[in-house]
Amino acid sequence: MATARARAALVFVALLQMAEVVVVRASHVVYPELQSLEAKHVDGKLRTGYHFQPPKHWINGPMYYKGLYHLFYQYNPKGAVWGNIEWAHSVSTDLIDWTALEPGIYPSKTFDEKGCWSGSATVLPSGVPVIMYTGIDPDERQVQNVAYPVNLSDPYLREWYKPDYNPIIKPDGGINASAFRDPTTAWYGPDGHWRLLVGSKVNMKGLAVLYRSRDFKKWVKAHHPLHSAHTGMWECPDFFPVAVAGGSRHYRRGVDTAELHDAAVAEEVKYVLKVSLDLTRYEYYTVGWYDHATDRYVPDAAFPDNDYGLRYDYGDFYASKSFYDPAKRRRIVWGWANESDTVPDDRRKGWAGIQAIPRKLWLSADGKQLVQWPVEELEALRAKHVNVTDKVIKKGNYFEVTGFKSVQSDVDMAFAIKDLSKAEEFDPAWRTDAEALCKKLGSDVDGGVGPFGLWALASGDLKERTAVFFRVFKANDSSHVVLMCNDPTRSSYESKIYRPTFAGFVDVDIAKNKQIALRTLIDHSVVESFGARGKTCILTRVYPRKAVGDDAHLFVFNNGESDVKVTNLDAWEMKTPKMNAEE
Repeated sequence: MATARARAALVFVALLQMAEVVVVRASHVVYPELQSLEAKHVDGKLRTGYHFQPPKHWINGPMYYKGLYHLFYQYNPKGAVWGNIEWAHSVSTDLIDWTALEPGIYPSKTFDEKGCWSGSATVLPSGVPVIMYTGIDPDERQVQNVAYPVNLSDPYLREWYKPDYNPIIKPDGGINASAFRDPTTAWYGPDGHWRLLVGSKVNMKGLAVLYRSRDFKKWVKAHHPLHSAHTGMWECPDFFPVAVAGGSRHYRRGVDTAELHDAAVAEEVKYVLKVSLDLTRYEYYTVGWYDHATDRYVPDAAFPDNDYGLRYDYGDFYASKSFYDPAKRRRIVWGWANESDTVPDDRRKGWAGIQAIPRKLWLSADGKQLVQWPVEELEALRAKHVNVTDKVIKKGNYFEVTGFKSVQSDVDMAFAIKDLSKAEEFDPAWRTDAEALCKKLGSDVDGGVGPFGLWALASGDLKERTAVFFRVFKANDSSHVVLMCNDPTRSSYESKIYRPTFAGFVDVDIAKNKQIALRTLIDHSVVESFGARGKTCILTRVYPRKAVGDDAHLFVFNNGESDVKVTNLDAWEMKTPKMNAEE
């Protein structure tokens, strides 16, 4: 029986533009009038220090091969807007320092002459990596193509060729040719067939269209999709196994699809299906069971299979893709964060788009959700350190964390709550819209238990600040609801910047020990937070005008009636890694 080590690489793009009012533009929008405007100067004032991004222009990816991590990403070499898209290529030995190589794939054939869009990679049993991607043909149809390395002995995989038998999957059999993209990493089934998914839709029904192949050349559409739901177009689907607690392996370990040929291993996994929603620009995932014989995926009943589903990240995080890392036997997920300033701003600063910090991902011990945490390699960037211990904050008070530069930092802390009896009553109607609740009860609205948390990228006078905070509610006599928010409404003096409030609920028994943890990665124009050790994650893009460089401050605040104590706060300045200098 052949084994297949599936590695993954995906790139996808969307663009947020503002004019006089905030408008979310559809993905893949081309701005012809802007394509020739090559950036002559790159403004580094708000440019991130340790989040992945190219030297300039428009970005929006991962695979492990022969000791190197490869990140392919969609890139516009001519400007900081969507258009002229090719697959740029960077490599790393540690997911932190990156070297830019020549473009991996670019429009060069009839089947992709109008664009090389999203895709994934699979490593075949022979050890050959294969990229499958969406190309745009002369009729504007979205078709699926493959590409192979020219030189397998080159660990950098610098050159790729596209066989003439492309496209290998066309939008036939009733498929919407304008909504048919983002092929997943393929997996090898016990029946000797490869399988992969392509995102699509029929009217308002999102589809994970399933294809099978024996030879990776000829692909046949299954009679039914792997799964579907009435959420609109499904982009960037991702489908992968996760270990369950109580099995022979530790549940935090990643699962390679090659291992699933072992029946004992196959019994100890569940599957995750993640989709990106073109209508809302959010993602959601479910966890459930996959039947290889019928090619049906059935989510567990506890996971909402709609717009209200669980998310990797409740903030500015889209087109995510996971891959199995065989070097450390873990699953890693990457997500893309777009810009929320204006297109003229992007042109002026000369760059747009970043990747979130790569995160290790696993199924929680209770099986109720996925948990994420920044990869351990990030800690190598920690430099100057400060600590705060056992500091009580009363209602309306705050203090500054001093002694280090917070503009590029890693802050890991825990709060203890003195009096949960002061928690406000929770209205069950709030459960379906955490963002609306956070917007209504923001960081400046006094509460019972909370809001308490951080003011990041704050000016000294606090007129600019981005709030990351918790608020605790009383659901009934014995349980509580914890809300986590990233509130950038006061993050910048600039009036035209899109400043959405992001929020999610945190599945934690706050009454058990009356404590909750928060880790926040601050990086000039990014605030990326992990609540309760990675149970709820929120990334926010912000653009301060005053709180930049040495003028950026960090405060801890409490606007709740109950006292809170910072039991421990560790904060580090973060060094700047090597970021896409050319080889």
